[in-house]
Amino acid sequence: MAPGMGRVETVLFLVILATVVATFARRLRVPAPSLLVLAGVMVGLLPGVPTVVVTPDVVSLVVLPPLLFAAGEELPWRDLQAVWRPVTALAVGLVGVSAAAVGALTIALTPLPVGLAFVLGAVLASTDPVAVTALARRLSLPPRVQALVQAESLFNDATSLLLFRVALSVAIAGGMVSWRHTLAEFALAAGGGTAVGAVIASGAFLIRRRTEDPVLETVVALVTPYGAYVLAESIHASGVTAVVVASVILGTQAIRLTTARIRLQLSAVSQTVVFLLESVVFGLIGLQLPALLRGQAGTDSRWPLQALAIAATLMVVRVAWVFPLAAIRQRREGAARSSWQVPAVVSWAGTRGVVPLAAALSVPLTTGGTSAGSATALPDRDLLLLLTTTVIVITLVVQGFTLAPLVRRAGIALAPDDVAQEHTAARLALARAGLSHLDHLTETHAAPEFMLAALRTSWQDRIERIKEHRGEEPPPTASLYRQLRRDLLDVENAELDRLYHDGAITDATRRRIQRSLDLEHTGLGDGPETP
Repeated sequence: MAPGMGRVETVLFLVILATVVATFARRLRVPAPSLLVLAGVMVGLLPGVPTVVVTPDVVSLVVLPPLLFAAGEELPWRDLQAVWRPVTALAVGLVGVSAAAVGALTIALTPLPVGLAFVLGAVLASTDPVAVTALARRLSLPPRVQALVQAESLFNDATSLLLFRVALSVAIAGGMVSWRHTLAEFALAAGGGTAVGAVIASGAFLIRRRTEDPVLETVVALVTPYGAYVLAESIHASGVTAVVVASVILGTQAIRLTTARIRLQLSAVSQTVVFLLESVVFGLIGLQLPALLRGQAGTDSRWPLQALAIAATLMVVRVAWVFPLAAIRQRREGAARSSWQVPAVVSWAGTRGVVPLAAALSVPLTTGGTSAGSATALPDRDLLLLLTTTVIVITLVVQGFTLAPLVRRAGIALAPDDVAQEHTAARLALARAGLSHLDHLTETHAAPEFMLAALRTSWQDRIERIKEHRGEEPPPTASLYRQLRRDLLDVENAELDRLYHDGAITDATRRRIQRSLDLEHTGLGDGPETP
């Protein structure tokens, strides 16, 4: 990965850098991926920093599958069904138009051959699901807008992959494009990836439904995206599509898959893995740019302007496609006049990132696809990588830092008070449903009276706690009751610590009981602000 620096040291450095950057990003209220890319570029420009060269396997095989899987799991099926038509128009039509526009501009402005120019267009044509999800995660977008930008970035891979393979075939072999062969490739990429994703999801579902060991289930969950990606790529289908399909299917079955305790563990592990991998990949994007700059020393110095022109073209083409599409949709829905807010946010959410980088890295070094024999070196491959990486950095920095202000200016973000009110109202409805069921059990004498009374007290306390969080004044006895329970739990924690240090219990027993006490303490809340 980095000559002069071991791979382990590089990864550890990126994790430490990401932790520091994430801390500042939260305080500055800016997206961590954009800040991390910028920090990577600045670090890479420092004298004495080893050259970082990213290999295709690191991005496409190690980093990409779990990040795609996490993004797909966050996509609600209900919202996806509501936006599938605009998603199709963006994932197919916009990708093709963007690839053609970038290819034509690249021919006019750069020394890249015609074949590689359209390879670059295909690489940069689609938005990136990892970058889009990472940027949108901190924004309170309306559900349909959130689903639209995420679904587009997840499902436009089949189109861009098809264009990439066709353009690469022309650039490498100089062959003619056969429509029959092209359609067959598209069917294999999209259809094969979908089939593999469905098969892997079904297998993972059956295994996890029959597994109650949290360690084994965590392993299965972590291996699933890699299995989908590798199996799809082995039959020349789209690995990205397979991972996305598997994640969406399993995401809809999350409640049926496992128990509450295992879901808590899986969530903690998943968030940790996503943070580590996003840290590595966005840091690598920033660190690789200075290395590519050094490799282009003494060549055409106009590449920064070329990259800026390509990035601007992608943004302009996206605006020119999204706004008319939105206007047509609004007229069909009977809107009196077209609004600019949602189209503007959707247009500006088209960042590039990990998937384009993986595609560019997969371009072979020679015209024969190998480095030996009669094959000749592929001309201007380094320039293609440089332009790709520079455009990725530009979109992550420019669009990443300005997307949140645009959302605020458009006024479409969900207000924090509205989100909190919806959450509180839902919890109150659930608690009252439980209390109503207790009334039914009492009337039918389905359980001992003392047991039902204890449960009723607990559920009434829960309702009062939710009301307190909503701003209503709870009875003094409710707050006193919770405080007494916290005090009792503190006493139990102290006694647990004494038993362990006296040698009366093992560390395994201590950890198991500690987890139970922590879950119970969390359920009580830390005060009036936490229900």
